[in-house]
Amino acid sequence: LLREGDRRNVADRYRYWTMEAIVADLDSRRHTFHVAIENWQHDFNIGTIVRTANAFLAAEVHIVGNRRWNRRGAMVTDRYQHVRHHVDVPALASYLHGLDEPVRLLGIDNLPGSEHLENMAMPKRVCFLFGQEGPGLSEQARECVDGTFSIAQFGSTRSINASAAGAIAMHSWIREHADLNLDATWRG
Repeated sequence: LLREGDRRNVADRYRYWTMEAIVADLDSRRHTFHVAIENWQHDFNIGTIVRTANAFLAAEVHIVGNRRWNRRGAMVTDRYQHVRHHVDVPALASYLHGLDEPVRLLGIDNLPGSEHLENMAMPKRVCFLFGQEGPGLSEQARECVDGTFSIAQFGSTRSINASAAGAIAMHSWIREHADLNLDATWRG
């Protein structure tokens, strides 16, 4: 595989690297945000969120609920991204709050009373939690999060796609906290 260059979904700089070497390099510079998604209905968005989390170099991706998920949308990036499973949202919250440097758990959903993501002071150590496509965050999630935030919308649709919301939230963190002057920033 490596003799002719790695054809998996990796940036050119990693083309001849082993998978272990790629993960080690990514681990040396991962960001401090996490992403979580509830998985009660085998949502197809999970794979896309994993891929986006890898693109923005998230610390970890957390899948809450069912352990099985559709990896097709991840485009093999789950091999390079730390993915953890939690049986329920209280277990996720306990894990995040119990880290040496605790991580705030923020729900992203257009719920009544949610604050605008665009107006918040983005925490440096945060986990964005997304619900299933359609029903959104579960009642259990709403009870466990440290706050809920919505993404401003102006059209006629009730909500945007969960993976699109994930990309927006992660990019909001990047705009505020990432060092864009690093040589490691990949521009395509």
